[in-house]
Amino acid sequence: MAQILSLLQAAIVFGTVILFGSVGEILTEKSGNLNLGVPGIMYLGGIAGLAGSFMYETAAEVPVPWVGMVIALACALAASLLAGLIYSFLTITLRANQNVTGLTLTIFGGGVANFFGGALNNMAGGVGQISVAATSSAYRATLPFLSSIDVFSALGFMVYLAIILAFLVSWFLNKSRKGLNLRAVGENPATADAAGINVTKYKYFATCIGAAITGLGGLYYVMDYIKGTWAIDGGIEKLGWLAVALVIFARWKPKHAIWGSYLFGVLFWLFFYIPGLTRSSQELFKMLPYLVTIVVLIIVSMRRKRENRPPESLGLPYFREDR
Repeated sequence: MAQILSLLQAAIVFGTVILFGSVGEILTEKSGNLNLGVPGIMYLGGIAGLAGSFMYETAAEVPVPWVGMVIALACALAASLLAGLIYSFLTITLRANQNVTGLTLTIFGGGVANFFGGALNNMAGGVGQISVAATSSAYRATLPFLSSIDVFSALGFMVYLAIILAFLVSWFLNKSRKGLNLRAVGENPATADAAGINVTKYKYFATCIGAAITGLGGLYYVMDYIKGTWAIDGGIEKLGWLAVALVIFARWKPKHAIWGSYLFGVLFWLFFYIPGLTRSSQELFKMLPYLVTIVVLIIVSMRRKRENRPPESLGLPYFREDR
């Protein structure tokens, strides 16, 4: 029983990182933009939050955890929004290739984050020395009314924030008028434009807000998953690509991304709880989330249900004069 409980907790923490990235990317892709810069945006959100909280804790004699938490959150959102704005300007205004721009953003984000992560480590006294313990403790603190429930006793507030955001994005896309307009833009921007919908505004909105949500995944990774430090091991990038895979697995539905992210977490950590596995076998188990995604993609493609397919104009630039 203890092992099952430990697996569930590990799966939820792991899944929360990719849930933020997946929900943000679903919102972006519903507008017709394919942003493959998810790992880079998560990198930028994580390093911006870490840098902001580190500067605060260094300057303050007695750091206040909730102040560090607010500073880290504001810095992460600002950096992620800026990344989303850069991507939007290049792909929407300048009509640059979305695949190339997204991949470039991933490389750029990883390079910038690891550069500043190394600089912060040097400022802290050497490799692996940086730590924002006060801020990290605020992110990892259990909600008081859930502390007595075993499976929730080690989960921070951002776990619940990710779930709430998934439901809010789902409601926005399916129940609100602006959400329906956004989906129309993603399906057929020319028709939406003819109906009086500002295509450029909706694409900018979805891409920038989606990037902000994605950046929270990087912040959660730094503050909760690795407990307020910085690791140059490519961990954020791996989870960023898993978040992109989860979008397909969830069939562009934010609610499905919730249970899908936790399933990915269980599949990823399952090897740790199976005795007698060799290192090669462990690596095979780590492939399970990707294999499951491929299987789901094949099944969805064979069934050809319209509601399970990506937006019709996904990845295609729109220019009014081309109508």
